[in-house]
Formats: sequence, structure tokens, C-alpha cells
Amino acid sequence: MIKNISKRKLNRGSSHRMATLRNLATNLIKYEMIRTTDAKAKELKRFVEHLITRIKNTPLETNKYRIANKYITKKNVSDKLIKVIIPRLVNNNSGYTRTAILKNRRGDNAKIVIVKFK
Repeated sequence: MIKNISKRKLNRGSSHRMATLRNLATNLIKYEMIRTTDAKAKELKRFVEHLITRIKNTPLETNKYRIANKYITKKNVSDKLIKVIIPRLVNNNSGYTRTAILKNRRGDNAKIVIVKFK
């Protein structure tokens, strides 16, 4: 029985893993749909949904930008998150993203999925 496993390591160190998730989240918000592997998509879903929930529950506008800029690499993308995407998701309590399996990658047979906002 395996216990106390909190997240996937994605064959990276902690700083590289965090940078990967920040870049994936930035691209997801910028393009609103990305293609990635299944393991990265599952971690990205946790990352983005936690970020959106934190921003939604923050009362002050300046604090929303501080939280967003902590996790997102580009300021114009954080602006899009706060002004465009979060108002669309106000009625949802959770489940802001969805994934759909496309196919297996030819080289290493990894599952490729699409991640997008609802």
C-alpha cells in the first residue's frame, strides 16, 4: 500500500518541475487549450485549479495580481486570467479545466491529451 504521495515528480527536480508547471499554466491561460502528456496534464490541472480558487477567494484586486504573478511568468497573461477567464468561471466551485485523450505519441507511446478551460 503506497501512502503519502502528494504529486507526480515528472522526472525533474523540484525547481525544474515548478518551472515546467508555471510555463504550462502560462500557455494554457494564453491559448486556452494546449496539448501535453497525461501525467503533466494531471499535475497542471491541480496547479491551475488551485491558482484559480485562490484568486477567486481573494477580496482585493491588487492581491489577485500578486498571487497570479507568483505562478504565471507573463504579466499580460495574468491580466487575461483575472479579467477574462475567472469571470467565466465564477459560478463553478471546482473543475475549471477538462482533459481529453487524443492518441499515443509515436516515439515513446506516451498518452497525449488536450487540456482546456470549461
